[in-house]
Amino acid sequence: MFSNTLIASDNSWMLWAILIAAASFGVWAEKTKLGSKLSAVVVTILVTFILSNLSIIPTESKTYDIVWSYLVPLAIPLLLFKANISRIIKDSGPTLIAFIIGGIGTVTGTIIAYSIVNMGEEGWKIAGIFCSTYVGGSMNYVAAAEALQLKSADLLTAGIAADNLVMTLYFLLLFAIPAIKWITKFFPERKLIDEDSKFYEENSDDHSLTVFDLGTSLTITFVVCAIGFALQDVLGISGSGILIITAIIVALASIFPKQFNSIKGADKIGTFFMQVFFAAIGASANIGIVLKVGPVLFIFAAMILSCHLIFLLFFGRMLKLDIREIVIASNANMGGPTTAAAMAVARKWHALVIPAILCGTLGYAIATFIGVGVAHLIR
Repeated sequence: MFSNTLIASDNSWMLWAILIAAASFGVWAEKTKLGSKLSAVVVTILVTFILSNLSIIPTESKTYDIVWSYLVPLAIPLLLFKANISRIIKDSGPTLIAFIIGGIGTVTGTIIAYSIVNMGEEGWKIAGIFCSTYVGGSMNYVAAAEALQLKSADLLTAGIAADNLVMTLYFLLLFAIPAIKWITKFFPERKLIDEDSKFYEENSDDHSLTVFDLGTSLTITFVVCAIGFALQDVLGISGSGILIITAIIVALASIFPKQFNSIKGADKIGTFFMQVFFAAIGASANIGIVLKVGPVLFIFAAMILSCHLIFLLFFGRMLKLDIREIVIASNANMGGPTTAAAMAVARKWHALVIPAILCGTLGYAIATFIGVGVAHLIR
């Protein structure tokens, strides 16, 4: 069927080599000036997207199916080893309140946008995916897509393209808001008290990944995935495996925080697995459909983010939240713990680094459930 491509669809070794290389290239490119503006995800997708549309690699292969079936489920728990719910609730303070308001704004915006923008037969699925992404960050894009069983690479790639464009514009706006006086004058400015930096240090990238950490994290992840999909088979509910896996790992991380916190580098492994997934997505996409669907999804995403920000500013003003807490919470909603913490560091709001990480991690833990719930609500 795919004999017209340079590399056949059954040439698994070569396809795996390309997917891994594209994922690695994306990670490297993010360290360059141009690549940092695009992000590792976008670079990786572009590489395989170009290769497939030039008929070098196929758009369909069992190799891509393996990525969907195994790497995606494995990545989810690896990214949630720090999801200690009790610590999040205890130490996040007003930033957590803003984070919750932002999540409500995202849900409201998704429902409103879905009622206005026609996205076709599977529009309810892509709506749930966007809702999940804008409640807890990009990691949930993949988890929600798996939970909702959206396998269309064209839609997913178009969605990623629209998401990255609108998110870039939104992050620029978030950085600008604290300097816009006609907005900040409505919000009180409290003195932010620096907290113990121990948690931030524990979650920094300074710790090297050991073989023992690698073995431990993968063992836990494989066991959790095995249990999650066994329970999915028992329940007979397609797509529930990802939700069960998320619930199990969050429960374990909350019950045994010290043990899970001592395992270093699990998030790095999970992040790379996600990169390989994005490489597979780019390879499976058709340029014509992406260009056709992308603009509609951009409008849809922009409507959600507009409602999200309006909610945050309105209710943040009512609750007398600091504008810095509001923008960090919004960043945690949109990008997760990494971008939120990076923003806090860049703006020298050191007291907000810990709440940024905690709220972003909470988003990782709950957003997939929320997105899936909203999708079925508007279906």
